[in-house]
Amino acid sequence: GFEPTLRASTKNLGESVETRIRDNGTGIPPEVKEKMFNPFFTTKPAGEGTGLGLSMSHDIVVKQHGGTIDVNSTPGVFTEFVITLPRTMTAGDTSGGKS
Repeated sequence: GFEPTLRASTKNLGESVETRIRDNGTGIPPEVKEKMFNPFFTTKPAGEGTGLGLSMSHDIVVKQHGGTIDVNSTPGVFTEFVITLPRTMTAGDTSGGKS
């Protein structure tokens, strides 16, 4: 029997912090992986998802906080999201560190 696992870890990178979220699920096929952060892209049937969740997450991490979000996946084996955020505000950020 399949036993689902989810692992989360953080790493101090000095000027930034890395967070990794990994599961042992079905993985993400390459053709989906290359589009998954695009607005309105979804693998769900029509009417069952807007396809905005990952797009919005990407915009928050990258555009608002100056970080990165990457995905590593092997179909049938695992998926891992790697989110890196700077410890200080990026130039032009007027939010005072608030989102």
